[in-house]
Amino acid sequence: MCGIVGYIGSKQAAPLIVSGLKRLEYRGYDSAGICCIAPDGLTIAKKAGRVVDLERAVDLHTLEGTVGVGHTRWATHGVPSDENAHPHTDHSGTIALVHNGIIENYLTIKKKLANAGYTFKSDTDSEVLAVFIGMLYETLHDLELSVRTALAEVEGTFGIVVLSTHEPDVVIAARRGSPLILGIGNGEYLVASDASAVISHTRQVVYLQENEMAILRRDGFSTKTIENVDTRSVVEEIAFELAQIERGGFEHFMLKEIFEQPITFRDGFRGRLRVEDGTVRLGGLASVAEKLRQAKRIIITACGTSWHAGLVGEYLIESLARVPVEVEYASEFRYRNPIISPDDVVIAISQSGETADTLAAIREAKLKGATVIGMVNVVGSTIARETDAGVYLHAGPEIGVASTKAFTSQLCVLTQFALYLGRMRALSAEQGMAIAEELVNIPEHITRILDNVEPIKAIAKKYSGASNFLYLGRGVNFPAALEGALKLKEISYIHAEGYPAAEMKHGPIALIDENMPVVFIAPKDEIYDKVRSNIEEVRARNGRVIAIADEDDDRIADVATHVIRIPRTLPMLTPILASIPLQLLAYFIAVERGCNVDMPRNLAKSVTVE
Repeated sequence: MCGIVGYIGSKQAAPLIVSGLKRLEYRGYDSAGICCIAPDGLTIAKKAGRVVDLERAVDLHTLEGTVGVGHTRWATHGVPSDENAHPHTDHSGTIALVHNGIIENYLTIKKKLANAGYTFKSDTDSEVLAVFIGMLYETLHDLELSVRTALAEVEGTFGIVVLSTHEPDVVIAARRGSPLILGIGNGEYLVASDASAVISHTRQVVYLQENEMAILRRDGFSTKTIENVDTRSVVEEIAFELAQIERGGFEHFMLKEIFEQPITFRDGFRGRLRVEDGTVRLGGLASVAEKLRQAKRIIITACGTSWHAGLVGEYLIESLARVPVEVEYASEFRYRNPIISPDDVVIAISQSGETADTLAAIREAKLKGATVIGMVNVVGSTIARETDAGVYLHAGPEIGVASTKAFTSQLCVLTQFALYLGRMRALSAEQGMAIAEELVNIPEHITRILDNVEPIKAIAKKYSGASNFLYLGRGVNFPAALEGALKLKEISYIHAEGYPAAEMKHGPIALIDENMPVVFIAPKDEIYDKVRSNIEEVRARNGRVIAIADEDDDRIADVATHVIRIPRTLPMLTPILASIPLQLLAYFIAVERGCNVDMPRNLAKSVTVE
């Protein structure tokens, strides 16, 4: 969720750290800070607001030192303020710490420290950990041992980086439930919460494992468990290019990522889809193929946009593979003592592969004996490592907080999974070939939508002042309606709700008047006439109808106020195409309203805390 960048080497640390923090701004944050070890002690600067506000407030040239750490904070304990911003120090001001995550037992530790006479400057759980490490250092006189001893008493999640003037040539990092990676440069080392912060310096990285810590020195590094057992570090290469995390001429990352979808969707089936026999080769599932064949039930668990993709997956898997599917919010699944058997397969969907609730859900499922599959975008992420098998999305880095290309890539992978499972069971080769052939056509269909954005932009301009939107769809398009509403809420701050179109009569119809835009997903499928009837009901109440319809539908304009055309495809694939204009509509409305599209307020890209 928050951003961390640490450095030890021969260069001045402050400019490098600030540059890395800017790479992490997309994650969502409300304050920023930096600390360097100078010859006369720690120099710290921190500021509520953006990294640019920190730069304006502090002359970075005064932050001298070749060892340092920076942080962008997303508030959990304590309001956004200069005092609550990281880094935090111990009572003596000689140990500095940055922290992602939540220390659940911080009040217990804080009370113990207060009783011993220690005081605090912030409202954060993170400062409590810094002061605790400082107290331990007074008797242990060893930074690594002090950190390890403190973490043994901590309950909760953390990704921390610690440095001290007592040991100015050492940086210590540790993680539990919050990602950290080590960047291995030429005579220098970096530690960060995301690969995007280190890629301009090195492509060689080590992904810290759960409950692992790293000790970085100028001449090398070592890793071990928090319990002090040496671990073997595996050096990997970052898979994406620097250009992929830059805007490339687009006004916003979100717009760039919307326009990347013809490429990212194709990358999602490249080398996997076998059109000639209507099946799919998913090498990451080979080890669990028999488990999938015998599965009595599939449970999909996810959060947010990934949950919406899971709902589409439910329709696809049940239709093609004839296996019962349940879709669960990961945040609820982990707490309700779910009934799980060894015959069940649990699919965890996450763009980042670090979503805290989804991680907890898969651990619960594994504890109960289920086979757990991951569908994630980020290579080397925790979910990718902890699941029994999985499939990568291959969408590339997604910088915009509101997910776009990752969503359509999730639908690409879920469609292939349904086809893969269906061909294992009862789906014929002819049926499989028809689906595979149309999947290959989807990138071109997306391109055609993107080539005609002006009508969508005009609709956005007309309704950018609306206070409420309603999104309606039926069958497999109901989840697409949910996702369209979420996109609008996330980036424009307009209240929007998604419903099954038939449920409109059971409450939401009371809201409809001439000021209420209603977005319908209305392809010419087997329930098209039912959706038209729902449109008529809205029209009878003076509602403004925006219809997402097939390009050859010559009847829809009779009942809709506005029509956004999409190419005709198989009904089960319509949510993929419908999502493109819904993303664009949300984007253009948000721009018209002057919103920060890439960094919407209060949101973070990767939610690594509960």
